[in-house]
Amino acid sequence: MTFNETNRTNGLSFFTTGDGVRIAYRVDGAADKPVLMLANSIATSMNMWEGQIEAFGEHFRVLRYDYRGHGDSDTPAGPYSFDRLGRDVIELLDSLRIDRVHFLGLSLGGAVGQWLGIHAPERISRLILSNTSSYLGPAEQWDGLIASVLQAENLNGFADTFIKNWFPSNMIDSKSGIVAAFHRMVLATRAEGIGGSWAAIRDMDMRRTAALISSPTLVIAGQNDTVTLPSHGELLAETVPHARLLMLPAVHLPNVEFPDAFESAVLDFLLSE
Repeated sequence: MTFNETNRTNGLSFFTTGDGVRIAYRVDGAADKPVLMLANSIATSMNMWEGQIEAFGEHFRVLRYDYRGHGDSDTPAGPYSFDRLGRDVIELLDSLRIDRVHFLGLSLGGAVGQWLGIHAPERISRLILSNTSSYLGPAEQWDGLIASVLQAENLNGFADTFIKNWFPSNMIDSKSGIVAAFHRMVLATRAEGIGGSWAAIRDMDMRRTAALISSPTLVIAGQNDTVTLPSHGELLAETVPHARLLMLPAVHLPNVEFPDAFESAVLDFLLSE
């Protein structure tokens, strides 16, 4: 796996959404290949996928972007909603004149992917929902988190919590350079972006409407995930018609913890007949 933080400032492009927010994105790969769009976890940037670009780029033109409030995108005031986060994707595709994509979303990105599969099925060819959930209630817990992040003097404590939720203890204890890079990604995220996105999660309940997803779907879950539990992935795979479920021995970021298995599963699913 190659992880190069310096790439985040190279090759970026921007477009402006209908509500005036500038969104950063990047396209890698040949223009004649089908498009695979990647959507990352909360409190990270599009750089979260750096280790996958080489493998995915052999078969796809890879499109990734920064959510509002994240990375190099603008940070409007919250709260955000999945209706708005989903429309950011549609408007980006429209700006690039791309009709359909394969969509891979992890964590927050998986919730965006569910919204797209429900509300814009004509734009999604195949859908991969990794380490995500259709519902993460109750709402009260999110209200407290939103208030605390918006009032915090800095994000140091939140960054430590994210890292503990994302990686196994052996990776954290080894002072891995990859873990350190993700820690810096959290610190580079604005509090308003995290709080706004948490509001979208607070208000999300797609437990029933996920049954409307018609795109071929692969659900990936982590056996050791304490954020989106294995049972969340199992329920999602049961709800989405004909979805496949892959359970990896991972915490919350299988693309980092088990990159070879993750990439193989994604490519096998996308390239199968």
